Amino acid sequence: MQRIFDSSIMKRTISIFLILLCACAYSLPALSWGQEGHRIIAKIAYDNLSKKARKQVDKIMGDHGMIYWANWPDEIKSDTIYPQSIKEGWHYQDFAGGMSDSLVADALIHYPAEGGNLYRALDSLTAILRNTAISGYRDTEHVLRFVIHLSGDRYCPMHMAHMDDKGGNAVKMKWFGRETNLHSVWDTKLIESQGYSYTEYADKLEREYAWKKKAIEQASDTELLLMSYHVTEDIYTYQSTWDGNTYHYIYHWRQPMEYQLYVAGIRLAKLLNSIYK
Repeated sequence: MQRIFDSSIMKRTISIFLILLCACAYSLPALSWGQEGHRIIAKIAYDNLSKKARKQVDKIMGDHGMIYWANWPDEIKSDTIYPQSIKEGWHYQDFAGGMSDSLVADALIHYPAEGGNLYRALDSLTAILRNTAISGYRDTEHVLRFVIHLSGDRYCPMHMAHMDDKGGNAVKMKWFGRETNLHSVWDTKLIESQGYSYTEYADKLEREYAWKKKAIEQASDTELLLMSYHVTEDIYTYQSTWDGNTYHYIYHWRQPMEYQLYVAGIRLAKLLNSIYK
């Protein structure tokens, strides 16, 4: 006898599934640069490691392992491993708008009491790597994965965005007619709009910005922090005058976004070269 599926049951099942799907989507934490962005940064860094640093990094993580594991700290956000990385806000350090340069720069030394703990976490984890480069440490691989990832977060404009809009997550936008938000645009959509693989993109940026490499290496952390903060503030200013045309947005922000990726890769290489020297 042929069984007939009750259409009302099917409708209720689909409705429940859609509700659960939406709930999951809204409960997902915001990522940083997205998977491709972190891989681009890691590849640029890997390409610029000294021979000694590359040998040590490969020993800890495997050949090209730093690229493979660059997104791991985002992937474990729903796991019970290192829950403090989410609870304490390791991935971001939000700022208020209109801050003076001196107040922003002070965040590198006197970590703000709220709005994330990116700088504190990165400094603490880097100190562990510096010590264990000599003494050894059983969890070195996980610490290195975090340092690689958080070094990229440090130069993501929406990971030093405004506290009152949750780092741009509450700033709604339309991207080619689809609902999204400012944070998501900078984490993933701007990068994906160019259509490159992460290797193609990293190679492109290394060719185009090679002439900037030395200046980026010699710049102070404060100079680069202020540069990133000013980019973030310019993004908010542009948001208030943007005409809503996605192509105009990409044209205006592609180059600043690419430069932030390149700076992140070169500074990560500099950091690892200084640890494994």
